[in-house]
Amino acid sequence: MKLTVLMDNNTYIDQYYLGEPALSIYIEDGEENILFDTGYSEAFIKNAEKMQIDLGKLTYIVLSHGHNDHTRGLPFLWERYNLDGVKLVAHPSVFLPKRYMGLDVGAPFSRQDCLAHGLQIVDGHEPVQITERLTFLGEIPRVTVFESKAPVGECVDTGKGDFLLDDSALSYEGREGLFLVTGCSHSGICNIVLQALEMSEQEKINGIIGGFHLLKTDQQLTETIRFLEKHTTGMLFPCHCVSLSAKLEIMKALPVTEVGVGLQMEVR
Repeated sequence: MKLTVLMDNNTYIDQYYLGEPALSIYIEDGEENILFDTGYSEAFIKNAEKMQIDLGKLTYIVLSHGHNDHTRGLPFLWERYNLDGVKLVAHPSVFLPKRYMGLDVGAPFSRQDCLAHGLQIVDGHEPVQITERLTFLGEIPRVTVFESKAPVGECVDTGKGDFLLDDSALSYEGREGLFLVTGCSHSGICNIVLQALEMSEQEKINGIIGGFHLLKTDQQLTETIRFLEKHTTGMLFPCHCVSLSAKLEIMKALPVTEVGVGLQMEVR
């Protein structure tokens, strides 16, 4: 499996790609070309073009959750490319309008909009097998006691708190363990790890790239580090929604690599 970071908060020096506080990762596995999240704007498309990645050859689009820093780029994509027949893997709640601190933060499109642009929607409430070794984890059970269970804003339709049940991730069956690709980990990075291990015969996580949603140096971060020390063996690539102070704390105990737009890596 080959990964290319098309969008992140950070960019690498001397490469001159565009960055924004968002996430998009291009994945190639066998004959499948997969876009994991679509950033906030059309910037990820411009980066892909500069990297000579043809997004017109996508076979899958996967949305980690419904916040607009992970979904807002999709309309720019269907304006540029013909997406007829491309499979869109997403939890049904991805399409629900969301609001945070008075701002609309949900995906700027409906399920019907996606169907009208030729996308084939695959229900991601349950796990979805994308390739022989790559799986969308579906809705993540919230089982850890130390990860936040507070709502993030509200669901516009109901006015009730949004617990982001749509938040999920990808798990790849590597030769030396599982490798995870996360969006924001609102469901809890440790809960995601537990779900991936539960669905596999593997016993360890050999790497994670994506958002961990760790912003404070608090008890949750301390317990998360302890958990990851126990369950991971490889490199961590925390990005997007992980603060500098949180990264520094993680680096005291675990191997961490900087992430930026243009990062390419192969996972075997």
